[in-house]
Amino acid sequence: MKSITIKGSQRESVGKAATKALRNAGKVPCVLYGGEKPIHFSADEIAFKHLVYTPNVYTAMIELENGDKFEAVMQDIQFNPVTDRINHIDFYQLFEDKEITMNIPVKLTGSAPGVIAGGILRFPNRKLKVRALPANLPDFINADISTLKIGDKIYVTEVQNDKYTILHPDNTVICQVRMARAVAVVEDEEEDEDVEGEEGATPAAEETAAE
Repeated sequence: MKSITIKGSQRESVGKAATKALRNAGKVPCVLYGGEKPIHFSADEIAFKHLVYTPNVYTAMIELENGDKFEAVMQDIQFNPVTDRINHIDFYQLFEDKEITMNIPVKLTGSAPGVIAGGILRFPNRKLKVRALPANLPDFINADISTLKIGDKIYVTEVQNDKYTILHPDNTVICQVRMARAVAVVEDEEEDEDVEGEEGATPAAEETAAE
């Protein structure tokens, strides 16, 4: 998995006044969990641009001014409800021998024949919860839709991998091709017309038989 470097400064004071001063200075208060004790630090808000405002998932290499480096993943983020700026971020430290759980994006490849035929592709699960060692975390999970016809689905069991575990029930649908509603309505109307035609032809057929 790709990593983004965050250069920060460890902070000693974690009170409300100090935190407010950091935000006013364009910095984001952060906490790193998972080690022997939590590490409080701050970094420029712009440093999180490619980590937060993206559909992709990355690990973070946190580099502090004192030379300490920590590989981590973003665990929680809080935004200001008025300005939508980042208020606070929690990170979780990664260790080579400890599995971590993350939401990994799903990447669809290929062109579904069912969509070409007029169906609609539904993609309800764009991210899947995965557990793996840090070295085995994928950038994305690939789902090939090139064989999907109308009515077909792709389940999580079809994208399993020995390097990670997908934490969803086996019957979880990643995506499916459904018949377009307009097409379904037209087919229903055509069926109704066929039935009406058959019913309308009955009296004539009876008269012919009588003659």
